[in-house]
Amino acid sequence: MRKNSIKNIRINGEVQRELSNIIRGEIKDPRINPLTSVVAVEVAPDLKSCKAYISVLGDKESQAATLEGLKSAEGYIRSKLAKNINLRNTPQLLFVLDQSIEYGVNMSKLIDDVNRQQGEGQE
Repeated sequence: MRKNSIKNIRINGEVQRELSNIIRGEIKDPRINPLTSVVAVEVAPDLKSCKAYISVLGDKESQAATLEGLKSAEGYIRSKLAKNINLRNTPQLLFVLDQSIEYGVNMSKLIDDVNRQQGEGQE
């Protein structure tokens, strides 16, 4: 199976949907920020490993605590994933903090500031 085959894309989407449901609704760990979202998922073609890109809306401490909570709940998340998705192998989960949304918000703010300064300078 190629890395970007239709089957792999479908598996990535299904795993992402189930992971976000599990994180949002079933984990009761207080370290996990309620504003945590699964941005993307990359399941290896052999279904042995999975990288889940997580975005957390909050400060650095909240992001670190959320990652720590997710890593400690990995066994539970994996067992729920195995029950909800019928795959030959349930992948080993690796949670990676994704800064792209935060980066986009900061860049948008900087662009707005520059546009505002240019608008004031022309008057």
